[in-house]
Amino acid sequence: MLIVTSNEIPGHRIDAVFGEVMGLTVRSRDIGSQMLAGFRSLGGGELPEMTKALYESRQEVMARMVNEAQQRGANAIVAMRFDTSEMGTNWTEVCAYGTAVYVLPLGEGEPGATGQSIYLTKTAAQQQSAPPAQPTQPAQPTQPAQPTPPQQF
Repeated sequence: MLIVTSNEIPGHRIDAVFGEVMGLTVRSRDIGSQMLAGFRSLGGGELPEMTKALYESRQEVMARMVNEAQQRGANAIVAMRFDTSEMGTNWTEVCAYGTAVYVLPLGEGEPGATGQSIYLTKTAAQQQSAPPAQPTQPAQPTQPAQPTPPQQF
């Protein structure tokens, strides 16, 4: 999934818009890491416990946003943003949102085409023109032997 913060993707044409998608989480900080971060903040510098929590939250909301976009049939998200806010004294809300779209790369000679989009269109064309792999014939199931009728004497 291609995700950009811009409203357009260079070398691509937006073919369909599926609307806003988002991922959201609300996290509480445990008392231990909050106290440790409080002590570290006295000396200044990075608070690794809080950095890790925020990084994990952003990864989680991105995955949720991408999942929602894929369910709608999108292959890209434009105008992606993060929003973070405090809820109460110990809760943090993290949200990722953007617009789910379906984009098509522009080919060589099309206005606005880029090296990347030309490469993508050529690669797709090569994959379509490649001869299909020969399907393997499944082994024919063998028929169980028919029992021979008893012989009478």
